[in-house]
Amino acid sequence: MVVLDYYYGYGNLFKVLIGCDIKHACQLHAMERVLWWLIAGTKGGVNRARMINALRGRPYNANQLSEVLELDYKTIRYHLKVLSENSVVTSTGNGYGAMYFLSPMMEANYALFEEIWEKIGNKFK
Repeated sequence: MVVLDYYYGYGNLFKVLIGCDIKHACQLHAMERVLWWLIAGTKGGVNRARMINALRGRPYNANQLSEVLELDYKTIRYHLKVLSENSVVTSTGNGYGAMYFLSPMMEANYALFEEIWEKIGNKFK
């Protein structure tokens, strides 16, 4: 898929997509909405964005993420649950040792995350 250009019309942003079918375009739009809500629309968005960034580099379990990001373990567990429920992360294993990865859908749409974070991230740095 290639994003050809951006057009503004009727108050909405439209992307002209080349080389993809309507199903893929709908999935892209749905992921974009989910990411806006998870990152910009909720109180814990900054922490979730930091977690997504960390998981892009390598998989972590919840304890490792809490150490790397210097956040409380329960906070990490809560955000992992939210990210998992929204198909942003996936896990392998159970309980304490479960390893978390970005989902294939998130990996495919990571540029959307970067775009959103670029627009709002400066407010939180």
